[in-house]
Amino acid sequence: MAAQHPEQNQKGEKWSAEVTEHSDALDLENGVFEGSDPQEIALSLKRSAERSRRRKSEPYQSAMSMLTFYINRAGKNLSASHKQVLEDAKDELRKVFGRED
Repeated sequence: MAAQHPEQNQKGEKWSAEVTEHSDALDLENGVFEGSDPQEIALSLKRSAERSRRRKSEPYQSAMSMLTFYINRAGKNLSASHKQVLEDAKDELRKVFGRED
């Protein structure tokens, strides 16, 4: 039997994809990170974070952590334009949570 790479589960999926799809912290809306509107992405993450009863931190921190996690893990596979949409979603997330500085 071939050794399994530590970043893959039994189905051959990377652990980061598994976390994004089956997070213990947030139940994400389908396709949340695939959108092209930073505000819609932020609002979706806000809804998910506020509904979650399993998260370990405040809704803002949970939502921002999931967004950052996705950007960091999917980053090399994202187009520059889509990565920018997700980076802009961070600013929108700060706005929808009233965390603008």
